[in-house]
Amino acid sequence: MEAFNSDQAPEPVGLYPHSRRVGNLLFLSGVGPRERGQSKIPGVELDREGNIISYDIEAQCHSVFKNVRLILEAAGAKWEDLVDVTVFLTNMKDDFKTYNRIYAEYFKDAQPCRTTVEINSLPTPIAIELKCIAALS
Repeated sequence: MEAFNSDQAPEPVGLYPHSRRVGNLLFLSGVGPRERGQSKIPGVELDREGNIISYDIEAQCHSVFKNVRLILEAAGAKWEDLVDVTVFLTNMKDDFKTYNRIYAEYFKDAQPCRTTVEINSLPTPIAIELKCIAALS
């Protein structure tokens, strides 16, 4: 097993690598929209206590997809290698339509299997996180 970390993707918020290769499979840890070295999250406005005041799901989608690409590239993989994507949304009712439209733009040619689930919250004040598996040749 080999672990990979991207020097361009956001730093993990815990003790885990960005990805780990096992055989020909590459497993990505949960990927959110944060940016490396930044405390501000794209599209998120927080109050003084760190609670979400407002967020832009479109900005978060573009950022999270960019981060997935950076992590794949750091491990020698490409976007087209993705075979399974699990998407966690904190507000399915309000965000699914926008997320689904943007997802279709990024995955038009590479169409991995996909599962989308709603959850109450994520470890940081974000509205979307992806868990991905890629198959490498």
